[in-house]
Amino acid sequence: MTRWENYIASAEKIIVSYDGSLPLHHFLKGFFKQHPYMGSRDRRQISQLVYQYYRLGQLWKTEKSIAERILLGTFLCEKDGSELLQFFRPDLQENTTLSVADKLAFLGIADATSIFPFADELSPAIDGPAFSRSFFVQPDLFIRTRNNRQAAILRLLEKAAIPHEVKGADTIALPNSTKIDTVITDKSWYEIQDASSQQVGALFTPKAGEQWWDSCAASGGKSILLLDKQPGVKLLVSDVRNSIIQNLHQRFKEAGIRQYESVVMDLTAPVAASPIKDRRFDHIILDAPCSGSGTWGRTPESMSFFTAKQITNYQQLQLKIAGNVVQLLKPGGSLIYITCSVFNKENEEVVAFLKNEHGLTRQEGGVIAGYEQRADSMFAMKLIKP
Repeated sequence: MTRWENYIASAEKIIVSYDGSLPLHHFLKGFFKQHPYMGSRDRRQISQLVYQYYRLGQLWKTEKSIAERILLGTFLCEKDGSELLQFFRPDLQENTTLSVADKLAFLGIADATSIFPFADELSPAIDGPAFSRSFFVQPDLFIRTRNNRQAAILRLLEKAAIPHEVKGADTIALPNSTKIDTVITDKSWYEIQDASSQQVGALFTPKAGEQWWDSCAASGGKSILLLDKQPGVKLLVSDVRNSIIQNLHQRFKEAGIRQYESVVMDLTAPVAASPIKDRRFDHIILDAPCSGSGTWGRTPESMSFFTAKQITNYQQLQLKIAGNVVQLLKPGGSLIYITCSVFNKENEEVVAFLKNEHGLTRQEGGVIAGYEQRADSMFAMKLIKP
């Protein structure tokens, strides 16, 4: 059996045994641990084949075998050719330099929306075919430069011969595999933050002395963005588990941030019983728990294991949390509602709930179409309380 046949056989074995209960990268790590004879090149190439298979989503799911779909996924993802394709399908190899749209046409696929399993659930502003085609393009790694260090960072990247593209005054795009911490050792110089997440910061208009609450802060990326815009705000961060807040503390420490408060709280519980029940905030950031569907370009296996019912489940969670946190918003204050979802139920329908049930008015925001710039797709809306 040739090396290429071994690669296909190993990738097929992984796909058959993978059930979606773990993130794919964790499953792959366990698989290769059980097969220590595979070298680093073998692991890299087999992993790539598996990811390319899952990037097909629903395409040819019932019509073609796993091995055939692995080869077709490779064809659609590869831009500069593949020895594996040359071995199995030289007819495809000859056409790897075509655009994704042209490759799909070459394969007889006129409607790219058949790739994404929940096309009917998309927010109206999402271009379904373009979004679906984006799954065959690996998203970039983005960093947000801090403390006026962009020029110094660019010099280090050039010295290390790392491909990069300046996307804005504080934004640099890098190949997804870049080990940025080995190039820039001072973590106060930058934050790893997707370009779309950085764009959310346009909705932050902080003034010194204002009370801000990052209610689902996670590791604190948006709070750091807020404080970089205005260090003089009075910030409270919260999340549901202490372990999450501990990770935030570490990230804030590395970023040189010390002036803030933190609290562990469950936002699905009534705020009247919360430790901050008597406080009111000028502005609240609600980066709500969501499907993460706007990030599936990085975790394409999600398309094969996520269900439509989960969209509704997430919406119910978002409605409960949003309805609770808005009670602690001052009149005239803003709620910045954020998801990394592309689904209407998690985005526009939640905004409609805040408008109809709580009287908030939309000020600005909407879908951030990251699929057009090799980034995640998000939704961010700024609403004002009367």
